Amino acid sequence: MKSSPDLVPIRRALLSVFDKTGLADLARHLATSGVELVSTGGTAAALRATGLKVRDVAELTGFPEIMDGRVKTLHPLIHGGLLGRRDKDEHVAAMQKHGIPPIDLLVSNLYPFEQTIAKGASFEDCIENIDIGGPAQIRAAAKNHDFVAVLTDPGDYAALIAEMRANKGATTLALRRRLAHAAYARTATYDAAIAAWFAERRGEAFPPRLALPGQLRQTLRYGENPHQTAAFYAGALTAGDRARPGLATATQVQGKELSYNNLNDTDAAFELVAEFDRPAVAIIKHANPCGVAEAASLAEAYRRAFDCDPVSAFGGIVACNRKLDGATAEKIAKIFVEVIIAPEADEAARKILVAKQNLRLLVTGGVPDPASAGFTLKTLAGGFLVQTRDNGRMTRASLKVMTKRAPSESELNDLLFAWRVCKHTKSNAIVYARDGATTGIGAGQMSRVDAARIGAIKSDAAAEAAKRDKPGTAGSVVASDAFFPFADGLVVAAEAGATAFIQPGGSMRDAEIVAEADKRGLAMVATGMRHFRH
Repeated sequence: MKSSPDLVPIRRALLSVFDKTGLADLARHLATSGVELVSTGGTAAALRATGLKVRDVAELTGFPEIMDGRVKTLHPLIHGGLLGRRDKDEHVAAMQKHGIPPIDLLVSNLYPFEQTIAKGASFEDCIENIDIGGPAQIRAAAKNHDFVAVLTDPGDYAALIAEMRANKGATTLALRRRLAHAAYARTATYDAAIAAWFAERRGEAFPPRLALPGQLRQTLRYGENPHQTAAFYAGALTAGDRARPGLATATQVQGKELSYNNLNDTDAAFELVAEFDRPAVAIIKHANPCGVAEAASLAEAYRRAFDCDPVSAFGGIVACNRKLDGATAEKIAKIFVEVIIAPEADEAARKILVAKQNLRLLVTGGVPDPASAGFTLKTLAGGFLVQTRDNGRMTRASLKVMTKRAPSESELNDLLFAWRVCKHTKSNAIVYARDGATTGIGAGQMSRVDAARIGAIKSDAAAEAAKRDKPGTAGSVVASDAFFPFADGLVVAAEAGATAFIQPGGSMRDAEIVAEADKRGLAMVATGMRHFRH
């Protein structure tokens, strides 16, 4: 076998596309360059409508399209023209013997399966939008990229045109290999989407083989640290994932390019703030909340979230669960923040923030449903962990009172609020809250008692900075993401002024912990559910 040629002229092209973006311009360039155009039904009609001369696939194969178009390009005269190597005598002889014309360029994109399932179409419609001939011919052309160029993305049309102009109608091996890579990536993600849809329909959360569909959204400047490289891909394994507004649906209104850490922290902030029905704001730093609040207005919620830890809020991420308004934007703009994310932003907010050139403003078109299904992934050496999203939520009816004193109505409201924040705080986590706002947060500690201490210390610091008479932990409630293994964490929080606690329960020392709470007149409820977050 001879070495792969660099320049290969295009003399015949097969065009068969669903997405006809840019098709007319590409086909016009090909025709002007003397390329014979071969096409299928809808694509051929679209090209003829522009005045181009097109040869039908049926004319080339001598076989009509059948079965509602399911069979049209699945034919030896098509696949032989795509797969035949021009440098192998036996291939050339077979093509000549059977009258197989070589195809030098394939332009093909696929039935819109992903878009069809995203619309919630019927099972039958989804099946009909599974492309068969397209992936088969794309894979054939990509395999024979030594001699055949394959275009699967209208975004690559310009590159092919430029190469043909620079090389008298030929393409380079480098371009053909790049396009072949893109072609296999496209068919792989297409099949992954189909496999994920089938698994979902069958109720099989963890199939024997798991394919991950993903589309590059952004190549990032660097990863978590400058010596790491990174990229952002959008993709969904379930309907719950596909329906979730967030970074994958976001439009960046202003600001410099988002970094890996920006994206990670912004996602954490938006998922947290989505937990609340009332206007709410979450301020995040290093994927942990440094202040969360809900209130009658977004501006008031921001003020109260900021007051929890004004030092950590500097350079943080701000997430809102309502349209960002001018009054809230004005308050946020008083300090430096990296990102603001919200379902929408009104004109007043946009005018205020435009002066902050480096601040990224993202609008998503909606808020994710915290109860929706979906998956999270974490890589390991040689593999990855997959789990369902932590969509557990507590109601008043699901809480079990552990102590002699039941929580008051206001304590109960705050306990449920603190529990939702705790769910989004790194373990071990302790959250102090009062009147629908966090007042102290201890996150990511190796021991729960240290988390309780840190939350109280930060609350004291915030009170001192604001020149308040008493710390925010006075009269607060406390949420713990997992059970108290000992009473020491409860004692620390109680001495800081906490009056009620929410925790999963289930410790071997529950009786001791409840006895300590009763001795101090505290209220405690058990959820029977924990929220570890690593």
